[in-house]
Amino acid sequence: MRDGGIYDHVGFGFHRYSTDAHWLVPHFEKMLYDQAMLCMAYTEAYQATGNRPYRKTAEEILTYVLRDMTSPEGGFFSAEDADSEGEEGKFYVWSSDEIVRALGHHDAELICSVFTVLREGNFTDQISGERSGTNILHRKKPLHEIAAEKGLPVQEVEDRINRALVRLFYVRNDRIHPHKDDKVLTDWNGLMIAALAKAARAFQVGDFADAAAKAVSFILNRLRKPDGRLLHRYREDEAALPAHIDDYAFLISGLIELYEATFDPQYLREARSLNAVLLRHYWDNNTGGFYFTSDDSEDLLVRKKESYDGAIPSGNSVALHNLLRLGRMTGDTGLEEMAARAARHSTPP
Repeated sequence: MRDGGIYDHVGFGFHRYSTDAHWLVPHFEKMLYDQAMLCMAYTEAYQATGNRPYRKTAEEILTYVLRDMTSPEGGFFSAEDADSEGEEGKFYVWSSDEIVRALGHHDAELICSVFTVLREGNFTDQISGERSGTNILHRKKPLHEIAAEKGLPVQEVEDRINRALVRLFYVRNDRIHPHKDDKVLTDWNGLMIAALAKAARAFQVGDFADAAAKAVSFILNRLRKPDGRLLHRYREDEAALPAHIDDYAFLISGLIELYEATFDPQYLREARSLNAVLLRHYWDNNTGGFYFTSDDSEDLLVRKKESYDGAIPSGNSVALHNLLRLGRMTGDTGLEEMAARAARHSTPP
């Protein structure tokens, strides 16, 4: 994934998914929740293996989010579209001539070799079946093989690649950008807060913890009502829509991660407070587990309770994990017992 076209090698961050088995052609949309979940995965992979490219990938994801997906107030935007100028991926692809103009022949030759750039284009248009003349940057060989082929030290090749990618970034930045979905969603922000806090602790980078803390402050000040209950969505100075389980569960998880990164007790207090609201209004007293909506939300034919994980984990999965962590941190065995009940509950038909 990191070497393929699903990764933005110039501006960082992951596109939404790959459309082929070779990880070459992505759907070019970028989602906040993908950045958060992948950042956590790469961070944990680095912690388990010590493999520095995993850390580099996690840090680059956060560079993208903090640069392009963060509001001045600290909340995180939801997504960037796939299209610009009415064409999917136009912002991200390159012709070989564009790369030569941006870099000069010497560095262009290296970048075209490293990222499999071809004059006729390196992917086939899915509608016409023809080569487009443009290229999706992707790597087929590890860096040490490329350096060996060119008879150069690995560090020298890596430094040249990094400098060239910075120049391509500034050239690309002058293009018409895809539309940005600037909604701030409580649940997706909770995931991003958790990712930043986890990376701050794993990599000992205080700026990541500071960004997570600023986002927490934004959510609690702008998306929490005077009675302590959360709202789901913020945009253009308006907070609206009742929160659902994911909003509480993901934000509580982010608060727990931020407490573990900073040991500031305010984050643990806020996590416990929100968890109490979640238990009061979303817990199923009959079979255990959490409903998607609160007990005083609008009347529905069926008040659903979801426990399956999809592109992101279910609210029940994260809430169960939160119960276990808060129970152990605070010595509240009642929370652990509720976690056991939540694990046993079955989703209603």
